[in-house]
Amino acid sequence: MKTMTQNPTQNETYPAAAPTHGAGNRRPTARPETAATGDDSDTRGSEFPADYTIYKPNPRATRGVVRFSLNRAKAALFVDAANQSGDKQFDWENKITMKWNLSDIGQVLATLQGDIPQAKLFHQSEKANSGFELSFRDDPGRAPYLLGMSRQTAADKSVRKVAIPLTHGEAAVLEATLRTAVSRLIGW
Repeated sequence: MKTMTQNPTQNETYPAAAPTHGAGNRRPTARPETAATGDDSDTRGSEFPADYTIYKPNPRATRGVVRFSLNRAKAALFVDAANQSGDKQFDWENKITMKWNLSDIGQVLATLQGDIPQAKLFHQSEKANSGFELSFRDDPGRAPYLLGMSRQTAADKSVRKVAIPLTHGEAAVLEATLRTAVSRLIGW
């Protein structure tokens, strides 16, 4: 399993990353830190990505990628998922996108913190229905979390699905990322 945090473009190829390893039992995480000045404004410039992306390619090209992007102007977190289309390539042209509000983020945080075993989100519109699911799996032979997104279009009822496993480390970073998103969305 490989995890990278770069902004992808459609069918872009990525260099291999070092494998990640889960580490023991989950512990509660501390509050995300703000800049040394205490100012929550983002002054990092373009040298840091503005999103958190979890890439999960495999040799059979059956995995996917999920990207979490904060949009302060729309007071929302956008979640995009795309299937793998080749060796370390992803089909961003046919991605699934969901727009999360604070309530949606709270459901996912509750699962990552161990308060509930599963978060299920369902968004319905005239054009399509989208779903997100994050489940904790208590199986030592598998990754501890499974993340899935799906989208069914209203016009032709076609369904696209993306599912990726998450390690303890990836889940911890996602939890910290979502906590930071909450703070920034409510202006703290």
